[in-house]
Amino acid sequence: MNGFNTKFASINQVTDQYLNQKNKKVNVSDGKGPSFQEILDKTRFGNVKTEELKFSKHASARLDSRNIELSAGQMQRLQEGTSKAESKGINDSLVIVDDLAFIVNVPNRTVVTAINQTEAQDNIFTNIDGAVII
Repeated sequence: MNGFNTKFASINQVTDQYLNQKNKKVNVSDGKGPSFQEILDKTRFGNVKTEELKFSKHASARLDSRNIELSAGQMQRLQEGTSKAESKGINDSLVIVDDLAFIVNVPNRTVVTAINQTEAQDNIFTNIDGAVII
């Protein structure tokens, strides 16, 4: 007996098994992997979800009646604010973007209402457990 256990693979066997695999390519266009935006968001926000925000029927009506139109940049910042609120464990958040205030149900990623600065001067925000100013 030479004292060696013969159940171990040789270095050559391990090299062949792990380093010389036959052209395994990942098809990036098959739709099964994460998108570039998902990878970018994960890098920027860690493991925080960055799903699209939804607007409740009430919030949509408020946006229309108050003539509030969100730019792409404002929408992105609203999503970022919601993600930051989520990372802090906030459930119902006031998110302020420029001169707009939004109440967001964070777990459902749903904007509950929207207010512009002129209407928010005398308002009191209730039933929130956190605020994010972006």
